[in-house]
Amino acid sequence: METLAVRSRWLSLAALCAGTLMIILDQTVVNVALPAIAGDLGFTPSGLAWVVNAYLIPFGGLLLLAGRLGDLLGRKRVFLSGLAVFTVASVLCGLAWSPEVLLVSRFVQGVGGAVSSAVILGMIVTLFPEPRERAKALGVFSFVQASGGSIGALAGGVLTQSASWHWIFLINVPIGVATFLAAARFLDGERGIGLGRGADVLGAALVTSSLMLGVYTIVEVESHGWGSAHTLGFGALSVALLTGFLVRQARAANPLLPLRILGSRTVAGANLVQVLLIAAMFGFQFLVVLYLQRVLGYDSMRAGLSMLPVAVSIGAISLGLSARLNTRFGERPVLVAGLALILAGMVLLGRAPADAGFLADVLPAMLFLGVGFGTAMPALMGLAMSDATPEDSGLTSGLVNTTAQVGGALGLSVLAVLAATRTATLSSSGQPLREALLGGYHFGFTIGAVLVAAALALSVALRPTRRS
Repeated sequence: METLAVRSRWLSLAALCAGTLMIILDQTVVNVALPAIAGDLGFTPSGLAWVVNAYLIPFGGLLLLAGRLGDLLGRKRVFLSGLAVFTVASVLCGLAWSPEVLLVSRFVQGVGGAVSSAVILGMIVTLFPEPRERAKALGVFSFVQASGGSIGALAGGVLTQSASWHWIFLINVPIGVATFLAAARFLDGERGIGLGRGADVLGAALVTSSLMLGVYTIVEVESHGWGSAHTLGFGALSVALLTGFLVRQARAANPLLPLRILGSRTVAGANLVQVLLIAAMFGFQFLVVLYLQRVLGYDSMRAGLSMLPVAVSIGAISLGLSARLNTRFGERPVLVAGLALILAGMVLLGRAPADAGFLADVLPAMLFLGVGFGTAMPALMGLAMSDATPEDSGLTSGLVNTTAQVGGALGLSVLAVLAATRTATLSSSGQPLREALLGGYHFGFTIGAVLVAAALALSVALRPTRRS
């Protein structure tokens, strides 16, 4: 019986990771296909950005609410519901015949992605209560999360060139159906604690509107600028709504987000570390591809292949070593070591020359970043979930996913804008375009290094309340 139970747990993890991979792939696979989508459906340049934004806004805005719904209604039920919505929306995206249909379908897809992914980490923690098994499971989950972006970039190019852009969405259908059937078969059902324990409708409206508005503000920064009335106004409104939500949670009899969760220094600190780390890594993924293409002259395929060392080293560490490291040394020391390696990689990229050789100048930085991220992320997720009770694990999982999305959106916007601004300044001062671009990317990598250094300092100060 014990062998059957162990086998069932790992099959459940496989189903959860398949759902995770499908959702993460969809966040990156679209980027490569955007020119083909624009040519086929007639998008304007400004409208094309909303193929991505229409997904990101509901995804980032609904994670916290979806995580709490998992605790109230049962995480398996919520996961399967989100997976079904995501799969159906993928069909509509693949069959879209106009910009309007695609944008609405992408919004629905973002809703399904948020609902299903918000509860996954909570289910993994519940499935694997034993520390060593949990560390292994988190290592597998971290690898799927981290490598999904690189796989998506390659898959998007292959599908778009060999078939058509429609297939970047339609490929989700067989994966989604198979994942749904496997999850329905192997995941343990649970009743949840009931809506009466946390059906805070006003709180749900406040936090969802605040997060959606915040993500919208961030993704529109590139169009309006950080100091514009649009950015400042909508940003202030998002903060006001979030403040109202926190006040409501302090007073509500059955709050959506019990503030005791944020009262845990370990959970709060780990989530703040994740915002800084994901911001730096998302910015790195965006800027390094531009550096490889626009400064070193790589084509899109070679640039994509150049990112593989990151994915391979993440897999080697997170699947092979991270569980043993976390079990032997504890999550905080392992997190500190991983962040130190990432910081070294960012510093190396900030010094890469305009005539860099891949083996001598680029590959070492990629390996530092991959090994560091593969080391840091399982430890960070273990810390972030360390104080989660069975009743709150879905909400804590949703919180972890929310901070990751906010960090990614912030990192992409901040580093991209700062790098572009620095490039424009150098170009206007008379530097050739290639040198100006290099200076902009160096500045972006330096800002990424500063973010990682701040995460490293915060991690050194973390004191876990207990071993997770």
